[in-house]
Amino acid sequence: MAAAASPPSMSRESLLHALYEAAELEHNLMCTYLYAAFSLKDGEADGLSPAEAAAVARWRSTIVHVAIEEMGHLAAVWNITSALCGTPRLGRNNFPLDPGYLPASVVVKLAPFTAETLQHFVFLERPDGSAEKDGEGFAAERHYVRGSEGPRLTPMAINYDTVGAFYAALSQGLRALVATHGEPVAFCGDPALQLSPSEIELAGAKPVICLKTALAAFDAIVLQGEGAPRDTSDSHFQKFAAMRGEFRELCRRNPAFAPAFPAATNPVLRRPPRPEGRVWLENPEAIAAVDLANASYGLMLRLLGYSYSVPGPCAEKSLAVDLAIGVMHAVVPLAERAARLPAGPSNPACHAGMSFTALRDAAPFPQGRAARRYFVERLTQLAEAANALRDCGDPRARVAADHLASQLQSASRGFDLSAAARAPAPGAARAASAAPEPDAAQPAGSAPGPVAPTTVDGVETATGKRLQLMFEAKRCIHARFCVTGAPKVFLANVQGPWIHPDAMDVERVVEIAHACPSGAIRYRRLDGARDEGAPPVNLASIREAGPYALRGELKIEGRSQGYRATLCRCGASKNKPFCDGSHHDVGFSATGEPPSGKTDMLPVRDGVLAIEPQTNGPLAVRGNLEITSGTGRIVARVTSARLCRCGGSSTKPFCDGTHAKIGFKSG
Repeated sequence: MAAAASPPSMSRESLLHALYEAAELEHNLMCTYLYAAFSLKDGEADGLSPAEAAAVARWRSTIVHVAIEEMGHLAAVWNITSALCGTPRLGRNNFPLDPGYLPASVVVKLAPFTAETLQHFVFLERPDGSAEKDGEGFAAERHYVRGSEGPRLTPMAINYDTVGAFYAALSQGLRALVATHGEPVAFCGDPALQLSPSEIELAGAKPVICLKTALAAFDAIVLQGEGAPRDTSDSHFQKFAAMRGEFRELCRRNPAFAPAFPAATNPVLRRPPRPEGRVWLENPEAIAAVDLANASYGLMLRLLGYSYSVPGPCAEKSLAVDLAIGVMHAVVPLAERAARLPAGPSNPACHAGMSFTALRDAAPFPQGRAARRYFVERLTQLAEAANALRDCGDPRARVAADHLASQLQSASRGFDLSAAARAPAPGAARAASAAPEPDAAQPAGSAPGPVAPTTVDGVETATGKRLQLMFEAKRCIHARFCVTGAPKVFLANVQGPWIHPDAMDVERVVEIAHACPSGAIRYRRLDGARDEGAPPVNLASIREAGPYALRGELKIEGRSQGYRATLCRCGASKNKPFCDGSHHDVGFSATGEPPSGKTDMLPVRDGVLAIEPQTNGPLAVRGNLEITSGTGRIVARVTSARLCRCGGSSTKPFCDGTHAKIGFKSG
């Protein structure tokens, strides 16, 4: 195969031009892989034999995994673009691509999973020197050669036969730029704008700060998928080739084997001015599903673009990425629903499919209140449209509606647009609400009189002379610091009033309250002294075979929840997200001493800790946080994390996606 044509030296402008094409290429490949995966049947209910159903399930998992790795490649390209002072390219042209956007040897279009489509994937991911042919029906509309001879000031597209050759040309251009200007000048972009492991768990989301890190990103892309050597057993090429062999064997056993629905090739939502190679969707149900899927996909791009305009690590950057991922989870069931619906009377033998309609311009919004308002408004529109689909009878529509409703809640709380967001600091509010001087007639430690508690919304309140104690039974995990450390204040197993705030010295009672890990016991000082405040360091302690014990200024599901809480990580609590002791009942077993990971010191160690329990998923935590083992050893220091709460992750305390495999329900 011929190598990519490349001038001996690339300007920064030419490199950015080429990186924009690399981003479009990775983006397009990701969409085509997902489209094929969406068209696959579900199993025996769709007419497959047990062996066929098992194979198709494996193929779907493999293709989705490859698409996620393409997303990692895309993040790597975006980071390199940002490092060179460019704005990452999130847009692309609609399917099918017109000639010239990519070389004639790289045809990209949306097609259902068939033997021909699978061969096309093998061809796209082939290594240099491969004799693989493209799948039937994927030939270029016309043959052409891009680029021009001789150097040009105007950026020009370069020609290449394989994606590996393309990245080799980009690597050559980067080396030339560094040789001309030096590394500090070449990589002059702000690294805080890039995506990093603090925001997203993608292999490609590693900061690019020099030639070595940029070339390493290119090499990882090539070795993982496109252009990988034949002996790289885990490459995309080898995965698709193995899938092809299994497909052929199943077809040999059953010549009528059809693993996918006949989804449209290149579906479109409007009457196409150029109808060749496109399927115009006319079925109203299919149109509604595709319209919502496309709009959600567009919002996902907006959110990812916004994350590149926000310096990080910070809560707002992490929130934008988390929302983008959450919206993508809504796209999947909508796209699967579309592939199972007829396209319309003009194409009676054909099903619909998500068209991945691109925004005319997906440039990132500037950071600020206006962008935050846009995201909340747009999510409101999408959630309302999804809610209208709930009654169609397809459980996929309900799943999509639940995901979008959850993301709207997260956005509304995280992108707080209310007047309360501009209120004085909590410390000022506490000082303003200080109680009047107490009645000092009764000395501390004297025998208490009867205290009549009140209960409101499950919180029992007992008021003494100097202290008001609150107890929330639903949050109690029976750590017993109260009844063992202050047995005169908290009377166990008695009839009538059991909380007596005046039975001990106030300072000692306050210490006991602070020891309560769940926050079930809280207090309010009535003697003019300061109430409990946020700790200097936000902490999450991992309890052996038990919950997470958090300390910080906690905001859970948008509501202030004090400074202490224990959150379920076994998946069995009936008071999620809080622990209710169910880990004992279900025999939950998980170490409180996981290995240490990234422990670099955070520049800021306190501040609001926002916790958003994801629907049927993990705890999304944003804010400065030090995660410790049960004995206090540091496990990780993070500014955002997704903590497992289904009990099944193999990377505890962090989520690894097991919740989806085991069908975890957070409701």
